[in-house]
Amino acid sequence: MQAIEYFEVECTEARGGENYRQIANDVLLDHNLLRVIHKIHIYIDPKVPIFVAVGTLKKVATIVRVGDIANVNPQEGKMTLAISDETYLAPMLKAFWDRFGKDHVDQPDRFTVILTGVSASAREVEEMAIADPSAALYKDLVYALKCVCPEGFRVRSENYGSEKFSFVASEDMLTDAGLALVKEKFALMGETP
Repeated sequence: MQAIEYFEVECTEARGGENYRQIANDVLLDHNLLRVIHKIHIYIDPKVPIFVAVGTLKKVATIVRVGDIANVNPQEGKMTLAISDETYLAPMLKAFWDRFGKDHVDQPDRFTVILTGVSASAREVEEMAIADPSAALYKDLVYALKCVCPEGFRVRSENYGSEKFSFVASEDMLTDAGLALVKEKFALMGETP
């Protein structure tokens, strides 16, 4: 697994910063987000109170297609798919059921799927989209940051787009000064919001 290029936790209390760095690392690891985060900077000031997390993401594969996880072997009247990656097996089966019907899809074992009597070519089957991993990424990232954020910081501002994200939370109403911290923390990473 490739490490995060920049991972900084800044806190007004030194011991609190060390604890939050460990918490953030554990939560991001548990949610399998270390592989997609390129840079992250977290700032916590319990006296204000404010929590700010900003970062950039690595390029995430867009659409997963049948050909990405299986070899399609056309035969007379059927196609046998040899599954090489089970990660997207369930969404692939659902896509097949939706398009061809359950009667035309058989799974004799976990590494084999057989399509019988389908009107699609092998190439069309290989090109079928079965998942978009980036769709769930934002939801997973926000959930993980909620876990890292101090308890009681319920007022939030979340932004995500063009491979950058920011998450600001507080117990109180968010002020312009608090939201300005986003630009400041992106600048520390050598980035612009």
